[in-house]
Amino acid sequence: MQGNIVRRIRAFAALKQVGPLAVALGGTLLMCAPAYAESLQQALANAYLVNPTLNAERAALRSSDENLPIAKSNLRPQILGNASKSYINQNSDGPTGVGTGISDGTGTGVDFTTFSTDGVTRPFSMGVTLSQTIFAGFQNVNAIRQAKSGIQAAREALRYAEQQVLLQATIAYVDVVRDEAVIRLRENNVNVLTEQLKQTRDRFDVGEVTRTDVAQAEARRADALSTLSVAQANLKSSRATYEQIVGHPPRSLAKPTSIMHLLPRTLSQAQTLGDGENPQILNAVYLEEASLYVVNQITGELLPQVSLEAGYQKDYGLSDRLDEQEATTVTGRVTVPLYQGGGVAARIRQAKEDNHRLKKLVEEARLAVHADVISSWGVLQSTAATIRSAESAVRANKIALAGVREEAQVGQRTTLDVLNAQLEYLESQINLVTALRDRVVAEYSLYAAIGRMDAQTLALNVPYYDPFEHYDTVKNKWFGLRPPSPPLADE
Repeated sequence: MQGNIVRRIRAFAALKQVGPLAVALGGTLLMCAPAYAESLQQALANAYLVNPTLNAERAALRSSDENLPIAKSNLRPQILGNASKSYINQNSDGPTGVGTGISDGTGTGVDFTTFSTDGVTRPFSMGVTLSQTIFAGFQNVNAIRQAKSGIQAAREALRYAEQQVLLQATIAYVDVVRDEAVIRLRENNVNVLTEQLKQTRDRFDVGEVTRTDVAQAEARRADALSTLSVAQANLKSSRATYEQIVGHPPRSLAKPTSIMHLLPRTLSQAQTLGDGENPQILNAVYLEEASLYVVNQITGELLPQVSLEAGYQKDYGLSDRLDEQEATTVTGRVTVPLYQGGGVAARIRQAKEDNHRLKKLVEEARLAVHADVISSWGVLQSTAATIRSAESAVRANKIALAGVREEAQVGQRTTLDVLNAQLEYLESQINLVTALRDRVVAEYSLYAAIGRMDAQTLALNVPYYDPFEHYDTVKNKWFGLRPPSPPLADE
């Protein structure tokens, strides 16, 4: 009898303690942060420097830069040197064609002698040829213009890659922050339910609850352990994605900062900025422009071609009688295409259709950016209401949980009521964590949609990649096989 009384007292004390403990821990989980943590800005800076996708796109731009000196090379002289060495072993015989004046008995009075030669010669020749295109139907001019437009398109492709990498790094960052917070909440939930199960068993021992109450507490704790395992797996996946994009495993991460002050105030402003600055649109515009120059370049093949060629040739040891010989030539050539089998005409039609296709892709890019801006804007607006709702739910469920626990102490609530209240409180906290994550993603997604999600606009503390540095180095380059060192070390 005395033992039952002691167990009843312990059960009642445990019931009073578990409620405030759960509420207090749940309320502080979202606010705990390490003394030193890696900020979102630092993570973005590291991704900007070491991300292989971004460095590959930088290399692609440097490759595109070389198209300009390639196009200019057709305006420059072409110089070819040649040399040859031969071995000739010549054996021949035949009449000399010289009469002796002695009659041969036929009455002609002419007699021819024969000759025979045996000899080896080793002629050697060398020369140089210079050719210069004077006029090529404006093909070279249009090739240069095409190269410049292609380079501008490649720069916009690099801007787009940069924005996507930084946006992916942001999402990876807040995913880790969210998943770590969810794990803390679920670990706390397991601790609370473990204490709840212990307290329910104590109450069962003294006859206050039934075996059903104990089974309900056991089932809820088992479910909490299962969802905790899922949350831990989600965190592992998020950490792997973070390392893939940022370049190192996530350390202690700080709360991400808002960039609301950088965003446009209205949807109309956002769409205007997207039209003028989004790299997807600009890339499509420059590609369409380059394709127009391709049409003009191929059309130039139908026009006359004018070229000049100068050559110098010197030969040695041609024969026993001729020791050396030299020749200098200057040739002007005008070529007028009359008919080329229809191939050039077909290529012109093909290039025009390609230009038409790229014009449609410009329109498609604009529509896609408009949709992206509107979608990001809508998500951003909805997250504000979602956060307010989630915060209200957390406050209400916190009060409800405390009240249900107090009522359970006096027998007005069942064990299942307490378990349900605890679950609702947990879910509202997780919903709040998710809503906070979604708001950060929506802010940066809108910033990327308007074309401003780049290292300089975000003021990242890194040396910025200058797309013009390599271009200025190679645009007028005449010689050299070694590529210039890239502005950033991306080995």
